[in-house]
Amino acid sequence: MKIRSAILRSSGVQQPYADSNPIQIEEIELDPPQAGEVLIRIKAASLCHSDLSVINGSRPRPLPMALGHEAAGIVEEVGNGVTNFKKGDKVICVFVPSCGHCIPCAEGRPALCEPGARANGDGTLINGGIRLHAGEEKIGHHVGVSAFSEYAVVSQNSLVKVEEDIPYEKLALFGCAVITGVGAVVNTAKVQLGSTVAVVGLGGIGLSALLGAIAAGAREVIAIDINENKLKQATSLGATAVFNSKDSNVVDQVKEHTGGGVDYAFETAGVVPALEVAYSITKRGGTTTTTGLPHPNHTFSFPYLTLTAEEKTMKGSYVGSCVPLRDIPHYIHMMKTNRLPVDKLLSKIISLDEINEGFDLLAAGDHSRIIINMN
Repeated sequence: MKIRSAILRSSGVQQPYADSNPIQIEEIELDPPQAGEVLIRIKAASLCHSDLSVINGSRPRPLPMALGHEAAGIVEEVGNGVTNFKKGDKVICVFVPSCGHCIPCAEGRPALCEPGARANGDGTLINGGIRLHAGEEKIGHHVGVSAFSEYAVVSQNSLVKVEEDIPYEKLALFGCAVITGVGAVVNTAKVQLGSTVAVVGLGGIGLSALLGAIAAGAREVIAIDINENKLKQATSLGATAVFNSKDSNVVDQVKEHTGGGVDYAFETAGVVPALEVAYSITKRGGTTTTTGLPHPNHTFSFPYLTLTAEEKTMKGSYVGSCVPLRDIPHYIHMMKTNRLPVDKLLSKIISLDEINEGFDLLAAGDHSRIIINMN
């Protein structure tokens, strides 16, 4: 079938993207779903920094590629062997498909699925297939989803069925921002009731982490960013204190405010200076967790002595260490019962044709989640 899709053919082009137009809306061919695959009609898709990092070149991927990974839609057709989904099902896309058989999957850590990671790096579905093409030219799948398209063929292992009657624009948030941010708090770091938490970087993932820390019962949740508008938003969402990391003495300020640092610090910006701040404000015996995905060549260093003498812990968190089939329904229920108001992160709705302008807004830092309404 012919579909309209957002295609990236070269990365690292100059901003503003509204002028350079790195993403072109093209009419391409989408093949039918094969065994174990599902055809979905995309209803809503979020603009995420993981997409932006492919556009600006900090996250190298094979090109050309159909972008987009945080989305919700409706099942239109299923391939052979698919029994968990049927036409008309409402679904959320998950950008790490789980094979269920590799060592991480067998250990209950599907976010670290090895075949899934290889496929995402190669721009294919988990079975190695490519269902997108323009004539004879193959178009890569962005982390197995390619959600900035009218339709997508994905592995059945990249989907979670949703029973609740919730708008697609809100459901899309759970495909990345929520499971990554909240999951980092409750799954990776396992924040304890009554603890102190700081979040460095207040994009969609960072604000989700902030809401997750509040829901986990942290007695203090500190928000840190370079953008004053984001700090105001964090305050409105329940942050107990905010600090601007442009201040050269921000580490000293946080330590003075907390009496030595926080129990848990989360870095969600994906840049080395933010991780340096997060580690520095982590107290003796505390834990620093990062969800950031910087350029592969970027490195982070810290005083070796502090890891031992201060018994600090450094953790990475990918996709919030989540188990999607378990976590997404739970987080949706928490939103419906007002314990996790992640729907407040939705800041702007645009059309597919406005995607380049949307990424300019995302890069400027004033929006937490911009949603494409595919209708």
